[in-house]
Amino acid sequence: MTAIRVLLADDQTLVRAAFAMLVESARDMEVVGQAATGREAVALARTSRADLVLMDIRMPDLDGIEATRLIAADEDLAGVRILVLTTYDTDENVVEALRAGASGFLVKDTRPAELLDAIRTVAAGEALLSPGPTSRLIARFLRSPVAPATGGPACLSERERGVLALVARGLNNTEVAEALGLSPLTAKTHVSRIMGKLGARDRAQLVIVAYESGMVTPGRL
Repeated sequence: MTAIRVLLADDQTLVRAAFAMLVESARDMEVVGQAATGREAVALARTSRADLVLMDIRMPDLDGIEATRLIAADEDLAGVRILVLTTYDTDENVVEALRAGASGFLVKDTRPAELLDAIRTVAAGEALLSPGPTSRLIARFLRSPVAPATGGPACLSERERGVLALVARGLNNTEVAEALGLSPLTAKTHVSRIMGKLGARDRAQLVIVAYESGMVTPGRL
């Protein structure tokens, strides 16, 4: 089994040390680098061959949002996933991090086992989204929509729009399949096709598109 290569980015030495001990305690993970600034995180992402970056938002020199944006925009780092860490789950900067290319977020006081599970989830290419906190957070802070780079949901079929609406509510492929009477494989195929049409890196980006286009609104959560 190939270990998940994790890069830690946090300006607090003790926090990095604690996360490093936790990650190294898992048999399927290894720490391949530690960064104290966003700029260091970007540089190490390019040299460490990390699979995932555990990214703090508030860092000196270059914050986690800009670091996320640079990593996500680098074609050579297309396979690198970013899991954002925040002190509070009401931090509006989390939304900007998702827009920039992060695959999900966690609060720093998450239990150790949950953090390790989150790393596994995001490293596997899934987004770390839940119907509750994430949806409420996005609904609260998406006040100035940014037009998607593609044609948005208008380029999707009616079925694909239905799948996207469910994904935006935090449903996984199995739940989407059950809601629409599809097989899990068909639901997964629809999600992959939607991501391709919208140029989305993962499900987190699909959620952003759904909110920014008005497809999903707070009143419909």
